[in-house]
Amino acid sequence: MAIADDLKKTLTDPTPLYFAAGTADLAVQQAKKVPGLIEQLRAEAPARIEAVKNTDPKVVQERAKGAQEAVTAKVAEVFGAIDPKKLGETAQDLALRGVGVAAEYAVRAKETYDKVAEHGEQAVRAWRGELTDEIVDIAEVVEPAAPAKSEPVAEPVAADASADASAEEKPAARKTTARKSTAKKTVAATSDEI
Repeated sequence: MAIADDLKKTLTDPTPLYFAAGTADLAVQQAKKVPGLIEQLRAEAPARIEAVKNTDPKVVQERAKGAQEAVTAKVAEVFGAIDPKKLGETAQDLALRGVGVAAEYAVRAKETYDKVAEHGEQAVRAWRGELTDEIVDIAEVVEPAAPAKSEPVAEPVAADASADASAEEKPAARKTTARKSTAKKTVAATSDEI
């Protein structure tokens, strides 16, 4: 039954859905920044193009040659320092460091996942709040507002029966709230007339 419990827990866990919602919300937020970045690039592009046009190719070649010489010297130094006896120890040390770095990245990934899932949960709550507000607005448009509950509504008394009867014989006018249905009112009015 442990497998079934694990499967049930996995399928009912909303965290992946919150992660997806958080990712979508963050993507929308970043997409909103794109028009500003495009405008910034349009403004900066002429100056950058002009700087590239004015650059002397000989200076660029000299810098590239200097960088190539530095890389070649560093590679020669590294290969010259390799001792075949220590190569095994170094490989083991690098493997252990790699495991440590991988574990650290796994922890960071989990933390980031949790943060995005939390952001997604907040986004979903905000979306639900906005949807309920919209539903309430639609409901108010579709259904007109009911009369105030504190104001009593008097039922009409039959005119022909009350005209002949004296004031002492008249039954007191019934007061009902707006919550009573019209079916109950008509039954009560009919019983008063009989």
